[in-house]
Amino acid sequence: MTSSRPAKLEVLSRLPVGAPGSTPLLFVHGAFAGAWCWNEHFLDFFAEAGFASHALSLSGHGHSRGREHLDSLSIANYVDDVLEVCAGLPAPPVLIGHSMGGFVVQKVLEKQAMPGAVLMCSVPPQGLMAAAFGMMFSQPGMMTDLNRLMSGGEVALDTLREALFAQPVADDDLARFYRWSQPESHRAIWDMTLFNLPRPSKIDASKLLIQGAEHDHLIPATLVEMCARSYGIPATIFPGLGHGLMLERDWRLPAGHILDWLMKKEIR
Repeated sequence: MTSSRPAKLEVLSRLPVGAPGSTPLLFVHGAFAGAWCWNEHFLDFFAEAGFASHALSLSGHGHSRGREHLDSLSIANYVDDVLEVCAGLPAPPVLIGHSMGGFVVQKVLEKQAMPGAVLMCSVPPQGLMAAAFGMMFSQPGMMTDLNRLMSGGEVALDTLREALFAQPVADDDLARFYRWSQPESHRAIWDMTLFNLPRPSKIDASKLLIQGAEHDHLIPATLVEMCARSYGIPATIFPGLGHGLMLERDWRLPAGHILDWLMKKEIR
């Protein structure tokens, strides 16, 4: 593993043992997280498959700049982060975004075409409103705890377990993920709710892959399917998995699906 900070943005990278393919991968995390969430499994998996694989921590996240003014950061700031890292890569990457990261990826694609993009349990173009209302009625306790976490408060480990996982997760791993979790920008949340929604008409849907999880409480499968309908393509919903697709015990299912799609698209 190498770690670099172009202009003080944290980027975790894995390079293949041999010469990498011509198209790199860039992973974009969701709310409350950082590049670390891709470091558990996905970076190694795709590097072993021959891809130069990179994960950034958006401004205010992980070890990136801007932690002191996190709450003023917007989705537009996050888009600029992604474009900044892309500009430092040897070729335009395939973007792989999870949850809020998928929303950011959609906004990036409005500005710049990429070889491909994967939206994993992504906030849909319609924004967070439907997800927020659904959670308010079906999981009110979880919503209260996530609001507390967004403001820097502490939450129970069981809340993180329920929010991210449908499969068993070791207590030590869960505690570690909790230590690495962090508050999220209120401004970015509002952007995803009302003020800076993606415009699917500006995005090439033929270059998209959309994934969701059967037991996702944060971005339910119905919203993932709505996202896919917005782009006129099907969604793949993984049975038995939760929101944290890249951290679940069966993470190889979504990872393998992405790799098969890359091969089918002849992206190497």
